[in-house]
Amino acid sequence: MSSKISEQAAKQKIDEIKPKLKQWSKEYYVQDQPSVEDDVYDSTYQQLVDLEKLYPNLVTSDSPTQNVGGRVLPQFSKVNHNIPLLSLGDVFSKQELDDFTVRVEKNYPAVKQFNCELKIDGLSISLRYENGTFVEGSTRGNGQIGEDITRNLKTIPSIPQQLSRPVTIEVRGECYMPKESFANLNAERERNGENVFANPRNAAAGSLRQLDSRITASRHLSTFMYNVADYDDLKTNTQSGLLAELSDLGFRINPSYRVADNLDQINSYIDEYQEKRDHLEYGIDGIVVKVNELSLQKEIGATVKVPKWAIAYKFPPEEEETKVLDIEWTVGRTGVVTPTAVMEPVKLAGTVVSRASLHNPDYLAEKGIRIGDTVKLHKAGDIIPEISQFITDKRPSNSKPYQIPTTCPSCGAKLVHLDDEVALRCINPACPAQLTEQMTHFASRNAMDITGLGPRIVQQLFDHHLVNDVAGLYQLQFDDLLNLDKFGEKSAANLLNSINNSRSNSMERLLFGLGIRHVGAKAARLISEHFKTVDALMAADLEAIAAINSMGTVIADSVTTYFSSEPAQNLINQLKSVGVNMEYTRSDESGEDNSFFNQKRIVLTGKLEQMTRPAATAWLQDHGANVTSSVSKNTDLVIAGQDAGSKLTKANDLDIPVWDEQRFISEING
Repeated sequence: MSSKISEQAAKQKIDEIKPKLKQWSKEYYVQDQPSVEDDVYDSTYQQLVDLEKLYPNLVTSDSPTQNVGGRVLPQFSKVNHNIPLLSLGDVFSKQELDDFTVRVEKNYPAVKQFNCELKIDGLSISLRYENGTFVEGSTRGNGQIGEDITRNLKTIPSIPQQLSRPVTIEVRGECYMPKESFANLNAERERNGENVFANPRNAAAGSLRQLDSRITASRHLSTFMYNVADYDDLKTNTQSGLLAELSDLGFRINPSYRVADNLDQINSYIDEYQEKRDHLEYGIDGIVVKVNELSLQKEIGATVKVPKWAIAYKFPPEEEETKVLDIEWTVGRTGVVTPTAVMEPVKLAGTVVSRASLHNPDYLAEKGIRIGDTVKLHKAGDIIPEISQFITDKRPSNSKPYQIPTTCPSCGAKLVHLDDEVALRCINPACPAQLTEQMTHFASRNAMDITGLGPRIVQQLFDHHLVNDVAGLYQLQFDDLLNLDKFGEKSAANLLNSINNSRSNSMERLLFGLGIRHVGAKAARLISEHFKTVDALMAADLEAIAAINSMGTVIADSVTTYFSSEPAQNLINQLKSVGVNMEYTRSDESGEDNSFFNQKRIVLTGKLEQMTRPAATAWLQDHGANVTSSVSKNTDLVIAGQDAGSKLTKANDLDIPVWDEQRFISEING
């Protein structure tokens, strides 16, 4: 920033910037729902830093530059950090990074090496152990005081409850949500009419701040630990050695760290992982460079906010410009109506993108997107295409505000807002779009597993008026199917055979297939195990269902509300009349306890050729396995498909048994 700006103008600008940054910080750290992209916050924050450098007398104690960031939420107990848990200073160019390393080496000639680490897109946490036992976990909060989230952290498999040595230590690191979990969570929230998370960091933070630990457990979080509050009791004297020692103690550390002797090696590391970031299973937004010698870290010290021995190089935002051609609205099986931007195709982060969800009417209004707008497009969490903003000076002169529809695009029924939802819903039970989505879900592999009944065939069944609901599937005749496009005698026989076989499925598959809101495959299985029959479940009250382990009132309310409706009761009666099984038929004594997989912690990685990952997961869970998303020393088996990456590498490093897909299929068949 130019030094020509007057002190009065600088003060005016500072007074304008500070409220924005405080609001954005609250949205990011407290509400876990940021309204601006990281690069917007970063550039505005840098303006404040530059102004305060020009006029230090304008720095106030309430300035965002003087605070670490987060706040302690009132519903959590406070934890005092005896040694402050600081944030990192940021740089946004390799020249700024060069300036940092030159400054450190000039002021501290003993510095010879730096340790390079990936900057994980997650939430900072601190774990305290006494004599090797995990006793307390907390968030960073404001750096001095954090939130006690011990119960929630205990649900994360990568956090050891007991260390390999009886040490008393406070370990710090990052809790994150893997990309796959992030995408699945947002898809589920969108289906349920809830706000989606902006990025994996906010998803992880929202998951850790749950008052119900069961919700945290369901979010499939993981961790990388990278620091300790006090180094005195450690055997190592370097940052790289510290990571190795943390791994020996039982913590999950990111294995991609590298010691660099000079700036060229640091830049090479940056270039390598900027190229690799799209292929990692977790999100990163930069590289952290630290003085490697621990004693020199102490000597160099810290400011009130950041350590002076480390810096974070932030990747430039990976954005492309494109034009919005249309906004389409689609109806899901629960009636949620979702807007999607249809755009001119553009290559982004290695793939061609032409569509991006606009999630819900509130989101669309907040972004102010119109048809014909030129927009900036990026990938949230390096995976989900998302519009960050429209470009004002490229908006057509004849542009008009987009009008949110008031009627269902499928059936024409009036759309409604239900209480506490951001979504629009079509509540017409005969809506064709919902019926086709519901039937596709009913036939899916984790539900009734009707092979060959995909979305295209389901649509044809409705178009030919052969079915009105899922019960109609069991009344289809051979000649009916021959009228469908590309259906011959063999394909018709195969589909009828698959439909007939599904009649005998155990109750949990039917319960999941009904598509009851909030009832996933695992919840359906637990409910079915408890009640044994659909009739017993329909007779149960909310309290009885909520009392089941892992249920709670949200799921219980959905189940009781569903079965209290006349259409649902009629559907169950129709399914009974066509011979669909209504009982839980998986016997606890049927040999499951003798299964090789029972009670095993198993990780799936890579692309499976003979079955889908969800199908493999469901089969393993049906045979008593605990399928997890990350490899640790507690993992019993890794099943690796094609193009398996870091999980396979870590499994080999930890000497964990690895099966290929053929070995797994052989075990299934056996």
